[in-house]
Amino acid sequence: MYIVQIASECAPVIKAGGLGDVVYGLSKDIERREHTVEIILPMYDCMRYDHIWGLHNAYEDLNVSWGGGSVHCSVFCGWVNGLLCFFIQPHSNDNFFNRGCYYGCNDDFMRFAFFSKAALEFLCVTGKRPDILHCHDWQTGLIPVMLYEMYKWRGMDSLRVAYTIHNFKHQGIAGSDVLAATGLGNEGYYFSYDRLRDNFNPFGINLMKGGIVYSNHVNTVSPHHAWEARYSDVSYGLGHTLDVHQGKFSGILNGIDYNTWDPETDEFIPHHYTAKNISSKAKNREALRERLLLRNDKKPIVAFIGRLDFQKGVDLVHHSLHYSLRRNAQFVLLGSPTGKEISDRFWSEKHHLNENPDCHLELAFNEELAHLIYAGADMIVIPSNFEPCGLTQLIGLRYGTVPVVRGVGGLVDTVFDKDYDENHEPEERNGFVFYQNDQVALESALERAIGLWHYFPDEFRQLQKQGMEYDYSWKTSGKKYIELYDFLRDK
Repeated sequence: MYIVQIASECAPVIKAGGLGDVVYGLSKDIERREHTVEIILPMYDCMRYDHIWGLHNAYEDLNVSWGGGSVHCSVFCGWVNGLLCFFIQPHSNDNFFNRGCYYGCNDDFMRFAFFSKAALEFLCVTGKRPDILHCHDWQTGLIPVMLYEMYKWRGMDSLRVAYTIHNFKHQGIAGSDVLAATGLGNEGYYFSYDRLRDNFNPFGINLMKGGIVYSNHVNTVSPHHAWEARYSDVSYGLGHTLDVHQGKFSGILNGIDYNTWDPETDEFIPHHYTAKNISSKAKNREALRERLLLRNDKKPIVAFIGRLDFQKGVDLVHHSLHYSLRRNAQFVLLGSPTGKEISDRFWSEKHHLNENPDCHLELAFNEELAHLIYAGADMIVIPSNFEPCGLTQLIGLRYGTVPVVRGVGGLVDTVFDKDYDENHEPEERNGFVFYQNDQVALESALERAIGLWHYFPDEFRQLQKQGMEYDYSWKTSGKKYIELYDFLRDK
């Protein structure tokens, strides 16, 4: 099959979060299965050009009709770790992708609406006719809309669209000016509730809703989150739309790249290990303490890695820090705060704990340090308010770092409580799970984890091994996507 991925990110060249990792990891797996895959991306001025090999101008005269006129674009081509990527560079006074950032601009809706149309125009004029267009998140939600309403009349009627939602919280609520700019134009038609009109804002169109309505199949990134999206508030108002289109909605669990995340070969950790020689993991704990100037003591290290924001349960992250210190454990945090209030809170905490030999807060993101923390920590806490899939727990399991998680989203699909999981035999369990969104529940799970480390070290080590034996690579998830592509192609 021939698959084209269209997204706003692809690691390692463009990465703001898990979306970039997923687009890259899935594409590599598709390629390993001997299918043809290409990726279309915006050409940001701030992306990692050092990760692109052989970048060259592949198509110089792409003219995209836009807002009553047209925008001239160049399309560059290069390889990102062997993956063929096309980068769209518009030559416009709007400077859509010359902002020094990926997201966060007041006109993001216009920027990515333009990118979506430019991607379709590029496929159209170059004669590329993939079996499947795979689009991701609200940034590409207009692609199936424009494909069905405009581009199918230009010889692209055979294309099928898979649309993956990685985070329902960000949906792309825009105004009618986006319709006018793209040429969709007919406000009365598109502002119908069964098309693009937002379910709660009658004056806005919802780009993610457009992707759901017009694509051939919609999925989110774990089976349990797909259930939550329909039956709880984590779909942020799109539950009714998902019910209407339930026949084409599913959940497919993300994977992680086991070449990048492998404690047996990881270039960023000083001591390699496997489940069979997990005792070597303790040497990485010593290396982590040395790097972060932590006290060398007989205590476990509890870690948090991720964004510091509402989604990640920032209040419980803060509480887990102090609870771990009270319960004879050390705590390491690596993450970037989002928003001034959260930033001020954690910088104040960092200054307050600066001399504490059992604690280190790194309020930024550092890829190399993340690898060492995964290898050196004993437990990783993930108290998310919602978590579509979560990659942190998958990496933690890969590195024998026992996850302590809240039972939401993909965390439910991947972490099975040592003491209370009735669906898995004791030898299949791999972590600790709590469900209520409060300090008491968090403390209960953390106490069980820290207590097991202190008082039953052999059982703790066995739990680490059981986690490492799970396969959450793209091998299984990629197979499910290929099955979906086959189904859509033959539909």
